[in-house]
Formats: sequence, C-alpha cells, structure tokens
Amino acid sequence: MISVVAETYEVHPQTLRLYERLGLLKPSRSEGNTRLYTESDLKRLETILSLTRDLGVNLAGVEVILNMREKMERMQSEMLQMIQFVKENLPSAMAAGEDALVRVPASMLIRSRRERK
Repeated sequence: MISVVAETYEVHPQTLRLYERLGLLKPSRSEGNTRLYTESDLKRLETILSLTRDLGVNLAGVEVILNMREKMERMQSEMLQMIQFVKENLPSAMAAGEDALVRVPASMLIRSRRERK
C-alpha cells in the first residue's frame, strides 16, 4: 500500500503518485482501487530514489535512464536467445556438412576482405 511504501522509503505519498502519473512506477490496483506495489515496483522505486537522491538526476533523466535500461535488458535477452539458438543448431549443421545455420541468397552475400585475397 502507498502509505507503507512511503513510510518505508521516507517519501511523501504524493511523490509516489507523481512517479505513477509520470509513468515511472506502475503499481497494480486492488478491487478497492488501492495501489499495490510488487517486489519489481519496489526495486524500480529504489532505482528512482538512488538516481534522484544520490546522483541528482532529474525526473526527465530518470525516465530516459529507465527506458534505456529496459531496452538494454530486452537486447540482452535477445542476444542470449540467439546464442542459445546457435549453440543448439551449430553442431548439427556442422555434422551435416552445412556452411551456415541459415540459407541466404547469393545476391545478399558480401565477400569479406579475407575471401578477396
């Protein structure tokens, strides 16, 4: 609940409401419309407070940083999925004598400098 979170993190409830209005926090709601904060919400709040209190970042900067972090986490997840795909498929492709994991039309190939020599 907002009062418990505000007291725990020593912020005014209006500050939490402002963070929600700005889209920095998105607590769920109970049937009675009470804000309910998850562990994820609290970690995000800790990040916001660290950026604003410790580093002096304004709320516009906090928004940019949080958005960049989310994008980086998505990209990292995509990279891990790609690495997993390669790990799972490369051995069987190599065993079958394949040159690549994915077939590409010759018109799309670009010769490397090493191949040109």
